[in-house]
Amino acid sequence: MSGSAFILDGYVDEPACLGVPPYLSPYIRTVAGALAGHGFTVRYLTIDQLRKDPLRTAELNASDLLVMIAGVTVPGKYLGGTPATLTEIQQIGHMVRGPKKLLGGPIGLGYAGEGGEKAVRQVIGGFDALLSGEPAIALDNYLAGNDPAGALDYTRTDPWSIAGAGVVSQHPDFPYVMCELETARGCSHGATGGCSFCTEPFYGMPRYRTADAVAGEVAALYAHGARHFRVGRQPDILAYGAGAGEYPAPEPENVEGLFSAIRAAAPDLKTLHIDNTNPATIARHEDAARETLRVIIRHHTSGDVAAFGMETADPAVVAANNLKANADEVFRAIGIVNEEGGMRRDNVPELLPGINFVCGLAGETEQTYDLNEQFLARVLKAGLMVRRVNIRQVMPFEGTRAYTENTLGKHERRFKKFKEFVRTKIDLPMLQRVFPLGTVLRDVRVEVAGDLSFGRQPGSYPILVGIPLRLPERTVTDAVVVDWGMRSVTALPVPVRINELPASAVRWLPGVGKKKVAAVIAKRPFGDLAAYRKVAGGSVVDGVMEF
Repeated sequence: MSGSAFILDGYVDEPACLGVPPYLSPYIRTVAGALAGHGFTVRYLTIDQLRKDPLRTAELNASDLLVMIAGVTVPGKYLGGTPATLTEIQQIGHMVRGPKKLLGGPIGLGYAGEGGEKAVRQVIGGFDALLSGEPAIALDNYLAGNDPAGALDYTRTDPWSIAGAGVVSQHPDFPYVMCELETARGCSHGATGGCSFCTEPFYGMPRYRTADAVAGEVAALYAHGARHFRVGRQPDILAYGAGAGEYPAPEPENVEGLFSAIRAAAPDLKTLHIDNTNPATIARHEDAARETLRVIIRHHTSGDVAAFGMETADPAVVAANNLKANADEVFRAIGIVNEEGGMRRDNVPELLPGINFVCGLAGETEQTYDLNEQFLARVLKAGLMVRRVNIRQVMPFEGTRAYTENTLGKHERRFKKFKEFVRTKIDLPMLQRVFPLGTVLRDVRVEVAGDLSFGRQPGSYPILVGIPLRLPERTVTDAVVVDWGMRSVTALPVPVRINELPASAVRWLPGVGKKKVAAVIAKRPFGDLAAYRKVAGGSVVDGVMEF
């Protein structure tokens, strides 16, 4: 079988893989490579593009093959795109009638509409086959006339990741696409069953891609115009290539080989970030972890985030769910990452931890939330920096212990109070610490236009930037921080052209506010900074003003 094929990206979000725009998952690229290997001309479409223009269904109908990739196992809040719902997937299966239709990705594990609900595994009608296991390998087997199933085999997928790299240029965010790079599959913590709620142990014990294989993929992506990369598809980047055991010690030379190879393959890259980092690895192997963090910092770009799967500060919940680290270990790991990555480059910290909480786990009580709050207050009081605190309710999947052992629905009021505590008592002062007034954020890309436009920098967990101006989508600008929200900052484009700003933006300037905005507007145009200061006084943004 050959001809024209469409990949419809319904987006994926797993514990160790993100494919929601501006991220492009590895699944899409290996599927594109497998299709090319069978002689297909490959076209790419996102679920958001189809939502905006449903008439594009005609293009899907005119193709010979449709492969849809979808599935969320760790629900989140998204700005750049919204993952396909089960209803949408079923509608596509029934509305598209021309081509053979295949469905793959973590959707095969089950579906839930949001966190706090069980993910139900069910037959999804309208598709000719479900690509079970590794989508690209299942697809290759199907096209060869075999069953549409297959386990991961890097000797097969690595060449496809290179052959399918060109699909990146079809992404609607190109060239501002974050290419999620896979370095490993599976979890060493799975040796004792893994965390009760996590789907990563389904992939078995860790298998690592070679640095050469990753670099080959990066070189291919780079040749097609990609400049933004995250080494994100693995449960613990510090353990890359490490030995056996539930908590293997980092081997810094392996991480050095990986990151130096990526840098050589993409010499003028714009972003190189990481994602998952096990706090237990840092706490148990401090010296090796510090050396490995230094390796990453030598090669990455600033503003990076090491995501910690803490889940809870309650030792009873840690024990009941076989979690990775206790509160003291996580606190120590936060301190170590601050010591190694807290220095600033390009105005932002090199590398900070991010903390993930999962609520609704077995053993949880009202006191669990007290302990969570006390832990975060301890971090704040210690003067440490955390890039973000992520809170979600567990989405239990069949095959995990949490599917039958959880406390969903038992502490809803306390869960909501905990979220409110974090947003008001932790997030705001932490943002003020990480992004003080006058911080200039480079290359903020507008993703949502409006009277208050919203954008983000390319990167891992980039801060949401609200700009009180109507800017076209895809506008890229440097922006200076002038205020904070609970989970975002307010910023103005740099240079700040004071004589051109509307009153609605002038009021956000430090030292101006609502009281002085009329006086500033009345005295414009200003000839220089001294004239402006006579009216508004001096502030931290003076150095980025233009007259």
